[in-house]
Amino acid sequence: MSAENDTPDSTAGSPGAPGGPRPEPLRFFGTTWVDHGNGYTARRVGVAVGSLAAAAASCLVLRVAYQGLQIAAVGGFVTLLLIVMFAVCSALAFGHTWEGFTRRPDPDRQASLRGLLAVGFVGSLLAYFFRSLTEAPGEKLHREEYETAHAQHEKRTSRRSGNPRKRRGA
Repeated sequence: MSAENDTPDSTAGSPGAPGGPRPEPLRFFGTTWVDHGNGYTARRVGVAVGSLAAAAASCLVLRVAYQGLQIAAVGGFVTLLLIVMFAVCSALAFGHTWEGFTRRPDPDRQASLRGLLAVGFVGSLLAYFFRSLTEAPGEKLHREEYETAHAQHEKRTSRRSGNPRKRRGA
């Protein structure tokens, strides 16, 4: 499946590709998500631990930034604004990232939310962690697209039997 849009890959199902559509690789997993082989479980554990560790390290960095604000004595209002900003951006980033695991995000919307997702990076990391507890992040979406493309390929190839020229001549 093509990553830019929901159309099958140009080589998928063509005469040069006898096996039909090929699965799209996932970050950190490649195509191991198809049959859950080649270290899939270990990769899922690694991704879960890595994303949780990155989220924890990120929270420590935010704690240092908060302490910097306390030392600078900027006031309670600015400190409150900063805390609310990171909390809201993290919640929105979590929701956006979680939604991106079940359907393809709109590229224009993705570009417009880039700043918000950068500020709410902790939410994105936590979404990645929670999704990796049940499956490879994005596996459900890719599996649905791959199975649909495979079914369409089977339907197309099953209709083509024999040489149509021979049938017309009879």
